[in-house]
Amino acid sequence: MTMPPSLSQLISCQDDYDPNSMPVAQAKTFIRDFLSPVTATETLPLKAALGRVLATSIISPLNVPSHDNSAMDGFAFHSRDITSSSLNIIGTAFAGKPFKGTLQAGECIRIMTGAVIPSGADTVIMQERAQVSGDIMTILEAPKPYANVRYAGEDLKAGQAVLETGRQLRPAELGLIASLGIGEVSVYRRLKVAFFSTGDELVSIGSPLGEGQIYDSNRYTLYGMLEKLGVDIIDMGIVHDDPATLEQTLIQASTQADVVLTSGGVSVGEADFMKQLLEKLGQVVFWKIAMKPGRPLAYGKVGKAHYFGLPGNPVAVMVTFYQFVRDALLHLMGQNPVPTLPLLKATCTEPIRKLAGRTEFQRGILFTDSTGVWQVRPTGNQGSGILRSMSEANCFIVLDEAIGNLPAGTEVHVQVMEGII
Repeated sequence: MTMPPSLSQLISCQDDYDPNSMPVAQAKTFIRDFLSPVTATETLPLKAALGRVLATSIISPLNVPSHDNSAMDGFAFHSRDITSSSLNIIGTAFAGKPFKGTLQAGECIRIMTGAVIPSGADTVIMQERAQVSGDIMTILEAPKPYANVRYAGEDLKAGQAVLETGRQLRPAELGLIASLGIGEVSVYRRLKVAFFSTGDELVSIGSPLGEGQIYDSNRYTLYGMLEKLGVDIIDMGIVHDDPATLEQTLIQASTQADVVLTSGGVSVGEADFMKQLLEKLGQVVFWKIAMKPGRPLAYGKVGKAHYFGLPGNPVAVMVTFYQFVRDALLHLMGQNPVPTLPLLKATCTEPIRKLAGRTEFQRGILFTDSTGVWQVRPTGNQGSGILRSMSEANCFIVLDEAIGNLPAGTEVHVQVMEGII
């Protein structure tokens, strides 16, 4: 029996495949092509489903609205009477308390927003365009026939697909489903993501620092980004630079999670070891990206789990997560389509230094000038270890591989951070 090609074999057959310096767009495409979303589902009460992804389409069991109703507070009557100067008021209709009778020629009823349009009426005049004296309504400004009426099924028709499989449930979706009288939904199970930091120099919070050591910040930024995505998080702590321990931890993580994230251990001087370890346990597709920050990024499989080896520098961890891992996790969660992150244009107020041949994600502060025009300025030092720059920034200045140094006043693309996850 012929065995199917491996992940790395399929990748290496692609044109222009370069695992040592893959363009950002090509790396995103390769990752997306080899993701397999979860298929297991669970049924949840509607209030517990916020942020989850629909596993079954929602079909409307009824018309919304369920009846013709008034879009305004005013008076309901038949359009044949539009040319009449005045009409007799014979009753009132409230939302939830309809008028039971049938209107005849020359008659109208007072009607409130949302109230059922009574038999014999097809038009509503706004109360501001009518005058009332006793039981007589005088038309001051004639409406068009059928004005201000919301028809049954105008929003949704019975049997209509309201939300498709793969839709993430936001507050608006919860309300929409509730409007159909549906109290439970089928959603995909939560994605399980395990992560750990590597390096002898790392120390957990609460322990004293030794000479040359630093506190591990990456696990906290990763935890925060994963928490906002709504996945099940498995924090495996810090793993020191011991091959046997690292191998054991990778195996353990891959058996517990759908995705394994590591930070550190894939930079120059360590890549050969990591590559061999990953190839022993699974497959590695690429381990360098033509980008800054975040060039040392590995992607592959460890057992059945998808693996992302993120850089060790704090900013690079966040940038590579936002640009690669976020989309991959949303796709694995079953979300379809994964929302693209728009690139907006703004004028850069300061010159930018950049080498052509790689994509850069510089941290920036997006603001409007006194005329309301969007502008952006870099946060300052763009070093991949300056975590403060991520806290100060509200956007990435996205500079593609063809761009080199830019003078102040150049229009650039920006990616707003709020809403990235």
